[in-house]
Order: sequence, then C-alpha cells, then structure tokens
Amino acid sequence: MANRLAHETSPYLLQHADNPVDWWPWSPAAFEEARRRDVPVLLSVGYSSCHWCHVMAGESFEDPTTARYMNAHFVSVKVDREERPDVDAVYMEAVQAATGQGGWPMTVFLTADGEPFYFGTYFPPAPRHGMASFPQVLEGVSAAWRDRRGEVVEVAARIVGELSGRSLAYRGDGVPGEEEQAQALLGLTREYDAVRGGFGGAPKFPPSMVVEFLLRHYARTGAQGALQMAADTCEAMARGGIYDQLGGGFARYSVDREWTVPHFEKMLYDNALLCRVYAHLWRATGSDLARRVALETADFMVRELRTAEGGFASALDADSDDGSGAHVEGAFYVWTPEQLREVLGEPDAAFAARYFGVTEEGTFEEGASVLQLPLDGGVVDAERVDSVRRRLLAARDGRPKPGRDDKVVAAWNGLAIAALAETGAYFDRPDLVERATEAADLLVRVHLDDAARLARTSKDGRVGANAGVLEDYGDVAEGFLTLAGVTGEGAWLEFAGFLLDIVLDQFVAESGTLYDTAHDAEHLIRRPQDPTDNATPSGWTAAAGALLSYAAHTGSEAHRTAAEGALGVVKALGPRAPRFIGWGLAVAEALLDGPREIAVVETPGEAPKGEAGAAGAAGAAGAAGGNGLEWSALHRTALLGTAPGAVVAAGVAGSEEFPLLADRPLVGGEAAAYVCRRFVCAAPMTEVSALKGELGVFE
Repeated sequence: MANRLAHETSPYLLQHADNPVDWWPWSPAAFEEARRRDVPVLLSVGYSSCHWCHVMAGESFEDPTTARYMNAHFVSVKVDREERPDVDAVYMEAVQAATGQGGWPMTVFLTADGEPFYFGTYFPPAPRHGMASFPQVLEGVSAAWRDRRGEVVEVAARIVGELSGRSLAYRGDGVPGEEEQAQALLGLTREYDAVRGGFGGAPKFPPSMVVEFLLRHYARTGAQGALQMAADTCEAMARGGIYDQLGGGFARYSVDREWTVPHFEKMLYDNALLCRVYAHLWRATGSDLARRVALETADFMVRELRTAEGGFASALDADSDDGSGAHVEGAFYVWTPEQLREVLGEPDAAFAARYFGVTEEGTFEEGASVLQLPLDGGVVDAERVDSVRRRLLAARDGRPKPGRDDKVVAAWNGLAIAALAETGAYFDRPDLVERATEAADLLVRVHLDDAARLARTSKDGRVGANAGVLEDYGDVAEGFLTLAGVTGEGAWLEFAGFLLDIVLDQFVAESGTLYDTAHDAEHLIRRPQDPTDNATPSGWTAAAGALLSYAAHTGSEAHRTAAEGALGVVKALGPRAPRFIGWGLAVAEALLDGPREIAVVETPGEAPKGEAGAAGAAGAAGAAGGNGLEWSALHRTALLGTAPGAVVAAGVAGSEEFPLLADRPLVGGEAAAYVCRRFVCAAPMTEVSALKGELGVFE
C-alpha cells in the first residue's frame, strides 16, 4: 500500500501526500478496501489553513509508530472540507449531535457503508487535559471493532437513523413579513454587545450577513437602531486586531470579545463578504472609515489572493516561520516594541506603539502585540501615520510569509466577484471590476461544463473532480448578476440564468425546500440540507437571493416562486435564530421592498466604453475597462441606491442586452432611468437628483 494523495488538486491533501499514513482520498475504492480487509474507515477532515489540523498532522500523522498502527487497523481517508462540503456537513452534523460541539480537524470512524460510530476532533499524541490520546483512541476503536462488533453496528445504524429523520419541511407558511423581520431585529438587539460591537461572546466572528440584513432593514424602514448596530460593529472590527492594520483584510475570527487577538488565518470568503459590507455601509452613511476598509480589503484580495489564472485563492495560513524555522501562529503579523524600534527608530517607534496599541507586556504571546487602532477622535499627523505604516509594511514583507491555499472555490469566487464589482463601481476603480470580470471568466471557462454544471474547485487552471453544491450555484449566480448590473454586459445575466435553471432542476424538492447537493450527486448517509449561515451564506438562502434577483431582471414567475418557497424557512427561523440566518433575512428585506427594478437607458456617448466582460462567452479572458469602463451619472446613481436587493440594467436605448431595457426609450433624446416595483413604475427620470431621491442615495 502507499499514500494515494500525490495526484490530488487540493493543497490540503497534497500537504499529507508524504505522510507515512496510507491515506486514501474520499472514493468508493476506499470503502471497498475497508470491506475487503474488514476494518473500519478512519475519516480525517480538515483544510489547509487550519492551525490545529497542522498540529495534529505533525504530532500524529507524521509519526511512524502512529502511522503503522493506522495502516494496520484502518483504511484512512483524508478529506478537504472546502472541496467536499457535503461530506463535511453530513459527518459534522453527526459529531455535533453526539458530542455537542464540532470543529476541525474532524476525526470520525465509519463502517464500510459510511455509517459513523465514533467521533472527535483534535486528539493529542499523549493524554492531556482530560483528553484521551490519539493512540488510545485508535486502540479503543480497534478493540471495539474486533470484540464488540454487534454493538458498533447497532450504534452506527441508530446514528444514521436519527440523522435521516432530520429533513426540513418549511413550505406553505408563506414568506417572512414585517412582523418576522421586526422580531429578528429585536432578537439581534438582545444579543448585541453594546460595548464592543458584534454579537455574543468569545470567540467572536465577523457577522457579515447579519450586518447586511441590518443595513437593508435600515434602508427599507429607517430603523436607526439597526444602522447603529451595523456601523458600531464595523468600526469595532476595523479598529481591532482582527483587521490587518498594515496590509488590509480580515482574519477569520477574534479569540476574545474585544476583537483584539485574531485567529490569524485569512479566508477569501470573509474578506469578500466584509469588503461588500463596508462598501454598503459607506453607501448608506458616507463613512470615511468604511470607504477605506472596503478599498483596502479589495486591494488585499487582489494583491494576496489572486491566482495567475485570474481567480482567487481560498486562504492564507495562520502560521508562518518565526525566523527560527518553527511555524508559529501569527508570527507574520505581530510586533514587539523592540521590533518597532529596529524598523522606525526611537521617536517614530514610540509614536507607532501609541497609535497601534503595542505595549511592553504585549497583547498576544511572548510580549508581542497585534496592531490595533485604539485611539479614537484624537488628532494625528496623517503623513506620519502613512510613513510609519509604509515602513512597517515593507519590513513585514521581508518576513517569511504564511502559506497560501491556491485552490479556487467557485462559491467564494462568486462572493469576491460581487464585492469587487460593486467596490470598483462605487469608488471609480475600474481595475477592481476588471479583476472581478477575470475571475468570472475563469469560472465560465474552467468550472462550467457544456451542460452548465459547476465544478466546486480548480487549481492552476485545472478543474477538480468534485461537483458544485448549492452554495456554488447561488453565490456564483449572485456574482454574475452583480457583475451584469455594474458592467452593462447582459451575458452575465444569461450565465446566471443557466446556473439557476440547474438549481430549479437539481436542488429543489417537491415541497419547495432546497438540498445542498444535486438530485444526481453522490449518495451519502444523509442528503445535506441546512438553511442556516455558517461562515458564508447558506446555499439555501444564497440561491433564494439569486433566484429573486433573476426574477426581477427577467420577470420569470418560476424563479420568483422558487425564491418565495425557499424563504419560508426564514419566516420560521428568523425570529428565533436571527444570528444564524442573516443572509435569509437580507433576502427577505429585498422581497419586502419589491425588489426594485432599475433600467438605465443611455445615449451611445454615455454608455460604458469597451467590453466589460462576458469574455467567457467568447472563450477568452476579457477585461473590464481598466482602460475604458466608465459609468454614466444615472448608471452610477442606480448602483448607489440603498433599496434592498435592487437590480440594475444599463445600456444604450434599443439594446437587447437586458429584458428590463425593452421598450424603454430615451426621454426627449436624453438618458433616462426607469424604476419599477410590484408591477408599478415611476415616471422616467432624466435628472440624477430625482433618481437619488427615489433610491435613497446618500451622496
């Protein structure tokens, strides 16, 4: 036998390709081998930027003695949770049901039929803090398999039976209305941390999707409390250590309630969602801080995560070489007073320590501090701050960099496309729209097959073997729809339609509920189905939002009906668990507002110059107009409207790029904007001021 991971595309699996463990990738052959040998399957699930996954690998999977025991008594299967979210979801549900908690690395022991019977997460190499050692766990499971097989099989069958009985059936209750949205807001108010921002205690995660709901709710109702929670949370995060004060971009979460010490991995999905949230906060308030953070986060994604093929890599590791050869969490990002002095000299080091909250005691480990912006309201020398930041960033760039997971995940690239397209349009940065377009082209060229089926991942331009799940279809469609509105390129609306037709055909149950995997996907012990948000919008609510936007663009009754059917779950869960269905609540705000349909008909001189995308349609990696894309005044005003979920179609009069442009002429030879909702249209507007008033534009 030999380790079988060397030819995988997942960076996480490739990290384990040289282990002495005889790893198998997830495959029917692995389970057949377990059946042939009459041994259990040891399933290990993680991802490449997971700190404790690296720790367990170093302690156990690279240990020859442990590996020999694993090879003799188990068929060991390694799964990248980011490549196979369906496998991860099914067994994580079992782990959480059995233990009350979950996380990664996830360690599950299965029968040859894939039925789980023993669970855990990280196991240390020796007994520690009341935890059994990994060798003890291996020996215990092996003994149970050998000596108490009947009991093991009975436990496995019971667990599978319990999981199978958990199907959701939220259909027929109608869509969420004013009452449910108000109850959700009240629930969030109860859990809000009024001192530090955010919701709940430590560890504290950036509540991107909840903030999006709060901003949309404020835009629709004028509820100042919703805006205050959103704005204060965003400011607290931007001033905290969870935000990279030198290079931009957000870490995964804060280990404390104050946003001071992050878990240092940087994920594409967090940064895409937060970039968009801060751009939307600026759109609602004009906040300079929100503008700065949105642009810095966009620039971080482009600079640090963009791949040679034009997509965006999944993550940067939390760990990096601390200069001594040891991989240490946060080593790339933290500073001691002495390190500041080495780079800046004494006077500027003292200034930087005050400005960034660097202390002699440190806020992290071994006297090091995470940079923050604790000062609020004081007058500082902006030029001095800029000089200090540039010199520290240059010095930091000389440190060993964290590893990067280079795989391109379709769903997360969809989120990045939406964020970069909008940020580019708001702040007149056509280069960001160009980057969004190139990522969209990559998804069309590499991830999308001739039947409009999406692959979940690619790496180095090579498509992965795993089928896209519902979040891939929902988030990529969202990205394409946003790109269509920004660029005026109707081909992106077409591509979104292809994906959403697959959703209707392959992911919707007869009851109207949604599944996370397609009808023809690999059969697991349970078909995953989860409407609640995790680190990203659930596939269920992401698809609902894209279906609703597509229906607004096209008038498709089938897509709107499917969106409304999917939102029944928000009516049920929103008032009870608003923190965990924020994106669904945001989509419900769009439904309550219409959503509005905005058609901007332009004269040829005002239309965007240059091809803004859809290069995938022509089989080439085209570019938005970094060299020519411009937005007319009416088009940009339409994009800046805060009306929840509004869709925008822009093009020259007579264009057939978008259905919304049909029969929409110029007014007196001038460009005009048509705004409709719920089958009622306002009079066409030729003045920007009138359109601003109609759409609630701040600036």
